[in-house]
Amino acid sequence: MTLQTDLPHQARELVTKLGDRAVVCDLYDRTGSAVYHDVAGTDTQEVRELIALVRRVPGPVLDLAAGSGRLTLPLLALGREVTAVDLSEGMLGLLAARLEEAPARLRERCTLVRADMRTFSSPSRFAVIVLGTSSISLLDAEGRAALYGTVRAHLAPGGRFVLSTVELDAMDGHEVEVGFVGVSGRSYRFFERWNPDAGHRVVAIFPEEPPDGPSDGPVTVCTSTIAVVPADRLEAELTRAGLAVRSRHALTGPGARHRDILLEAEVTE
Repeated sequence: MTLQTDLPHQARELVTKLGDRAVVCDLYDRTGSAVYHDVAGTDTQEVRELIALVRRVPGPVLDLAAGSGRLTLPLLALGREVTAVDLSEGMLGLLAARLEEAPARLRERCTLVRADMRTFSSPSRFAVIVLGTSSISLLDAEGRAALYGTVRAHLAPGGRFVLSTVELDAMDGHEVEVGFVGVSGRSYRFFERWNPDAGHRVVAIFPEEPPDGPSDGPVTVCTSTIAVVPADRLEAELTRAGLAVRSRHALTGPGARHRDILLEAEVTE
């Protein structure tokens, strides 16, 4: 088992303590997808704000990095035709399973596509393209430039590109641990280490051990390295790519370690 050298210190200690019980995986692979789904589903504010923006622009929606459907299902509930794109087979499998349990009127308006959002290609044009859950941070500068080209090529005239990002306080670059409960009711320990100089944060998610002591079974430990892309940088990149930011919405208040921001852009003439 090989660990990331920049994994949060306490997380490395826990993995070492677990020994062979630790099953380390990427947060977005087939194993980690279920944990991601459980964790991401607890944040509903971004969903509400994003849906409110989409509601203003009628027409079909392209949901990039759709994951397990955190945004896809609410978008379908608006009555929209939705094309959900994700590169992770595990994520799309979770979304397909959720759609099977959804009413037929929703299921029939959703198209699932396994593809890289940077190179996705379709003859269709979309009134709105969404990229939520700060998924822009999964791309480096070159990848973001390719994504902007894809967005421009697929936006219908007058369409909107809505995306979210996370900013962190540069003075708060130390390691943190947070406990939280997923949608399933399962408890987790979340570790984060941010190196401002490196421009990314490293996270590790552990399930809480049973209160009566550790068991002998495997423990899934999900890790990921996530870029920190400030909203000002994104706005400058979008402008250079021919996408003008028309609105910026703060989703978290001052003083929060993570400041979630929603941007709304359109193609410039």
